Amino acid sequence: MKDDLLTQIFLRFAGISLLAVGGAMAALPEAQRQIVTGAHWMTDAQFAQSFAIAQTSPGPNVIVFSLFGWRMAGLAGLVAATLGILGPSSLLAFAAARIMRRAGEAAWLARLKKSLAPLAIGLMAASGYVLARAADSDAFALLITAIATAFVVFTSRSPLWAIAGGAAVCVAAGRAGLL
Repeated sequence: MKDDLLTQIFLRFAGISLLAVGGAMAALPEAQRQIVTGAHWMTDAQFAQSFAIAQTSPGPNVIVFSLFGWRMAGLAGLVAATLGILGPSSLLAFAAARIMRRAGEAAWLARLKKSLAPLAIGLMAASGYVLARAADSDAFALLITAIATAFVVFTSRSPLWAIAGGAAVCVAAGRAGLL
């Protein structure tokens, strides 16, 4: 039974990896759809918590998929998820690099490169929406998300200020018994 789960994790993550145009974060909406909504391997809250842990850990953003695997099936799940998310996209990137090197300055390649930036940005914006929807379980969480978003969008200050401010407000609200 566990081998079947590991195979399913690997195959789902292999498919998700091919959608990571713009990086691992661009694939989060599809990961949420498959892991939470489709397979019911975790809840929205667990998905958001795993994302938060991965973001606070040093290393590449793709670590979030390893944590999903860990949460679903322990160490073996971590290995299956990591190989699934890294393998196909790495092979595709290798093949694309070879094709791009051969194409040189072809017009079709210039158009393709120009179209990938808006695509990646759209996928990352969708990731933000999916994560906010998963994490914002009450009005207080929604308010923190809205304030942090406005701070980052409308000021030129470091996002670290939003993180520190949000953490301080949450700690204070917890001590006051509001959370």
